[in-house]
Parts: sequence; structure tokens; C-alpha cells
Amino acid sequence: MRTVGVEEELLLVDAGSFTPRAVAGAVLEGEKGALVAELQQQQLEINTLPCETLEQLRGELCAWRGRAAELARAQGAAVAALATSPLPVSPQLTPSGRYRRMADLFGLTAQEQLTCGCHIHVGVASDEEGVAVIDRIRPWLAPLLALSTNSPFWQGRDTGYASYRYQVFGRWPTAGPPELFGSAAGYRHAVGAMLGTGTLLDQGMVYFDVRLSATYPTVEVRVCDVCPDAEDAVLLAALVPGLVETAARDWSAGRAAPDVGASVLRLAAWQACRSGIQGSLMHPCTHRPAPAREVVEAVVEHAGAALEEAGDLDTVRAGVERLLTRGTGARWQRAVYAERGAAAVVREAVDRTLSF
Repeated sequence: MRTVGVEEELLLVDAGSFTPRAVAGAVLEGEKGALVAELQQQQLEINTLPCETLEQLRGELCAWRGRAAELARAQGAAVAALATSPLPVSPQLTPSGRYRRMADLFGLTAQEQLTCGCHIHVGVASDEEGVAVIDRIRPWLAPLLALSTNSPFWQGRDTGYASYRYQVFGRWPTAGPPELFGSAAGYRHAVGAMLGTGTLLDQGMVYFDVRLSATYPTVEVRVCDVCPDAEDAVLLAALVPGLVETAARDWSAGRAAPDVGASVLRLAAWQACRSGIQGSLMHPCTHRPAPAREVVEAVVEHAGAALEEAGDLDTVRAGVERLLTRGTGARWQRAVYAERGAAAVVREAVDRTLSF
């Protein structure tokens, strides 16, 4: 049984106007453990425990979303699971030494970076297994991004993207799909070469879409937007371990990693963040356009044996059908915006964040 844990970044907004508020310091004062500060003071991060079942993970997500909302409420604020703010915002940097150095070095890239992602950690037995998983899971990440898309707005404007968070986060020089590494030694050599350039502050700034965690014995999938509904986060947290287990089995069986370059995978991710699950996506096997439903169903089929053995296949199928029928966060944000405006989008997001 592979453990799975989730990091979610949430927006902090005013409880009355629903504009982002820079109150993370006050909200988190005295809090330790699962709730932590992030780059900007208008956001915070949830970290679940490593979980062995989806029910345990669901309980963790709901509990920590609720705790974050409780602490925010005491400061006249609320939390919203939105990957970007639909309302205009001037981000305010969290006053830590590391974040100040990032802002000094990367300028507007850091200063404007107010985005909220969902990072999924899955346990691996060793760095060697972890890198084998990274090499084999890369083509399957863009559909996960498509399923999570929840950031169509930036500074009060519709961007034309379903996930503009992914576009904004892509300004960091290490962001995006990695190349093939071949082995743990190859991974360490690549990361060491990047750090050796002096461009990055530390290993934490290696922002690949999937990487080895520098802190935990896990593979960390970082491609997804934060999801408004906890159930959609649980769906992703079921799919990712299924893909990880499938990749690990392929490695153990001696099956080679797909020979596809990062340049092609970058195009797949761009298509996913542009249209989400409305329209076409790049198929992970053919690297040609295919209907989004066909691509998403291919992901489930690819991981199907591992999901069935974990007892999660029915949950995943139901969750995928729910998203394909209802649409992602980007779709409902646009629908609410068209009817009632940007503040209503945030107000509804606050409610959905706590709808368990």
C-alpha cells in the first residue's frame, strides 16, 4: 500500500468584500504543523498526513480546510480554493529571508506570483524507484492538469485559459515537464547541474511538474490547480497513486520509459491548461489530438489494474464521470462570473471549499 499526502494552497480573502487579504501572518500566528505560510501573505498551505486510504485522506482535507477557515474567520477573512484570484490583487510577499531573496533575484516573477496549486505526494521505496516512476509518469500528467483546471481569471480579466495558474507558474526557470533522467544518479546529476549554475537559491526551487521530494520519501506531482471541491482533490489523490504504482510495475517488469521529449510534453500541458476538459487534449500514447473524454478515460484504463487492487477504481470512475459531465472549476467560475460577477465567484468558492 502506497501512502498519499496532499498539499493544498488556499487564497485568503476578506469575508465581506471577497477581495484577497494579506493576513496570513495573523491567521497562522501560533499555529504549527499542517498549516503553513506560502510565498504571498494572501495565501496559506494545508499539508495532510500521509494516508493509506481515500477515506482517511478525505477526512484530513476536510479537517484542515475547516481549521484554515476557522482561523481566517477570527481575522475577518475566509479561505477559497481558487488557483488564481478572479478579483484584482496586489500580492504582498511573506516577510521571510528566503522569500525576500527570491523576490530580489526573480523580480516580477516572484512579486506577481499569487497562485494556488495542489501537490500530491506518493510514497516510493527508494530514489531509484522514484526516478523510474518520474520517467514513466510524465506523459500522463497533462490530463491531470486538465481535470483540475480552476484558474480562468487573472487581475479581473478572463485569460482565455482554463488554468492560467500553470501559465504564470511557468515563468519560473525550472517549471514544467522534466526530461528523462534514466536513474537516480541521472536525476541527482541534473539537479546538481542546475544548482551549480547559481540561478536557484536551493533544491526547493526545482519546480518540475513531478519531482522527488527533498523532504519525504515520495514522488511529488505538482501539475494540478487547487480544486474548489474536496471530492475533486480526492479524485486526483486516487488517480496519482494508481499512475505511480503502474509506472513502478512497468519499471520492475523491464518496460522502458516512453521516449518523448519535454518539448512535446510542454505542448501537451499547454493544451491542457488552455482548454481543460472542454475540447481536445494530447493523447499520452500517440501524442496526437484526441477528445478530452477519450484521453481522460485512457488515463483511468492505464492505471486501472492498480486502482482496482487498491479498491479505488469505482471511486475514480465516478469522479471522472462527475467532472466530465459537470465540468471543472474553470467552467463554473465562468458561469458564475457571467451571471453575477467576480465577487460572486469568490463568494461561491468560499462555500464550495467547505462543502464536504
